[in-house]
Amino acid sequence: MVLTEAMAQYAAQCQDELKQLIRDLCAIPAPSHHEEKRAEFCKKWFEDNGFTNVTIDGALNVIAPLNVTADNPLTVIMAHTDTVFPDTEPMPFSEDDEYLYSPGVGDDTSNLAVLMICSRYYKDNFPGGDAGMLIVANSCEEGLGNLKGSRKIVADYGKRITDFISLDGATLNRVVTRAVGSHRYKVTVRTEGGHSFGKFGNRNAIHVLSTMITSLYAVKVPQHEDSITTYNVGHISGGTSVNTIAQDAEMMYEYRSNDRVCLARMKDMFEKVIEFYRATGVEVEVELIGDRPCGGDVDPVRLEALRDRFRASVKDLFGLETINGSSSTDCNIPLSEGIPAICFGVCRAFGSHTREEKVEKASLELGCKLLLDFLYRQ
Repeated sequence: MVLTEAMAQYAAQCQDELKQLIRDLCAIPAPSHHEEKRAEFCKKWFEDNGFTNVTIDGALNVIAPLNVTADNPLTVIMAHTDTVFPDTEPMPFSEDDEYLYSPGVGDDTSNLAVLMICSRYYKDNFPGGDAGMLIVANSCEEGLGNLKGSRKIVADYGKRITDFISLDGATLNRVVTRAVGSHRYKVTVRTEGGHSFGKFGNRNAIHVLSTMITSLYAVKVPQHEDSITTYNVGHISGGTSVNTIAQDAEMMYEYRSNDRVCLARMKDMFEKVIEFYRATGVEVEVELIGDRPCGGDVDPVRLEALRDRFRASVKDLFGLETINGSSSTDCNIPLSEGIPAICFGVCRAFGSHTREEKVEKASLELGCKLLLDFLYRQ
């Protein structure tokens, strides 16, 4: 076990501070693309806790560098500031003896708070060496944020990043090493419409869109090796009134896969369905609103070494086996560029992406121990 008595004491002694940090962060609304207030809060926190040269970049990432020179190799460790909720007013927060309750408290506020608290210990007890570290409170992980924060970090530092860690998740023993890519679209159908009685027989955009959805749902998902591929229509709207033949209707549609070949096949299928409806004379507008890549050509030895560090920490600290998973996370971007990357959580949370979300208080100390053990393990 790498965790020292001093690290364990720090993890225990900082719990009141950590819980207050979570309360403070939860009180700051942070929908994707509008994380400005949380970013400013995080920047000030890092500065107040002894970090230097802390910046907020053009994507609203808060970057706290440690031992970073002009060209040394870098580890990136991040947790995202945005929540999946669109609220621009403070969301409700409550707690009892066992849990903290608030929308977004687990995804990803508690993971972010653990990163901040543990990074202070790491700064004060830096192990030395030539490599540097970027501690990042990043933006735009959720939904239509489209991983903007992670993209910016990889674009700015990509060739220097040797390994990349994202703290995001609701368990202490699950690790994501395989990226689930996705394409997301807003599809708008337009027809002539008209009065429901006087122009009966004119094409109805809602009807056309519904048949398009039926066509998309009739597709058999492709299979390649051990791939998992899915699709979904998550939102529809359109029309004017009950006695109006709808002139327009729209939907949000996505497909996902953890395999690049299958993602490409789903794209081809989607485009063929769209072209079929256009050939009938219907106006169909397609807007790409999200594009998350699958993994690229990552050195399997380097990726396995990063995963083994996490496995060893989980085994030594908790006696648990690691669960390997595929997911869509900030790691999609580095993995697509061939950079070894893993994602794991440092708390136990429940009800992710619901307004009943909660975090187990007792898991926060365990999460601090896990992260400190992992950081110092080579």
